[in-house]
Amino acid sequence: MRAKVETVEVGGLRVRLHTLAPAGRVRDSLAPTVVLVHGIGMSHRSFHRSQVALAAEHRTVSVDLPGFGGVPGAGRRLSIEELGDLVVRAVRSAGTGELVLAGQSMGTQVVAEAARLHPEIVRSVVLISPVIVPERRSAVLQAVDLARDSFVEGVRMNTVLTTDYLRSVPQYLRELRPMLRHRLEDTVPRLTQPVLVVRGTQDPIAREDWSGRVASSAQRGVLVELPGPHHVQERQPVAFARLVDEFQRVRTLEGLR
Repeated sequence: MRAKVETVEVGGLRVRLHTLAPAGRVRDSLAPTVVLVHGIGMSHRSFHRSQVALAAEHRTVSVDLPGFGGVPGAGRRLSIEELGDLVVRAVRSAGTGELVLAGQSMGTQVVAEAARLHPEIVRSVVLISPVIVPERRSAVLQAVDLARDSFVEGVRMNTVLTTDYLRSVPQYLRELRPMLRHRLEDTVPRLTQPVLVVRGTQDPIAREDWSGRVASSAQRGVLVELPGPHHVQERQPVAFARLVDEFQRVRTLEGLR
C-alpha cells in the first residue's frame, strides 16, 4: 500500500487528508475514492483499522476536520452544511474523481449534507452509527449514551476517544450545537444516491429503530448490522470493508437486500 498525508486549505479552513491506497493507485482518478469522515471530537484515528482494510481494494482518504486531530481550529462554529461542502472541496483539491462518502456518528450528518450539495460528484453514501435519535436530542442524553458506549468500546478505542477529545475541546464545544440541531431524517430522503446504513448491535447511541428509520427514509436505502459498539467500523474492519466493497460493486442496493 501507498500512504500520503497532506494538509489542504479551502476558504481559509485547513483539512488534513490521510490517503491510503493499493500500490500504484494513489492518483487513480478513474475509480471512486472512499472518503472517511470522523465524528465530533474524533479524528482519522477512528478509521485506522477500517481504512487499512478498505485500502486493499480502494483508494481511501480519511479526513481530519478543522479543530480535530491536531488540525488548527476554525475559531468559530461551522454548520454541518459548511463541513459537508468543505470535505468535498478539500478532497477534490487533492485530485479525485467520483466519491463514496462514509461518515461515522456526526460524520454521517456531514457526508449526508456533502452528498446533497454535490450530487454530481458523490456516487453513494455510507452512514455508520447515524445520529441523532430525535427523542434524545440533548447534550445530557447524548453524554449518557456516550458513557454507556464506553463500556463496550474496548481499551484501544477508549484510548483514541479520550486523547482525541482532549485535544479538540474548543472546536468540540462549537460543533455540539450544530450536531444536536441537525436533522438527518430531513436530509436523507432528499439524497438521490444509494445509502447504506451500518449499525453496531451493541450501540446505545445509534439505536436499532432509529437506524432502520434512516435507511427506510432513503430513496434507495438499506440497513446492515454488525456485532459491535458505536465505532463498529473499527470492531469489524474486514466485515465493514466487505460491505462497502459489495455496495460499490452493485451500484444499487438490490444486491444487498
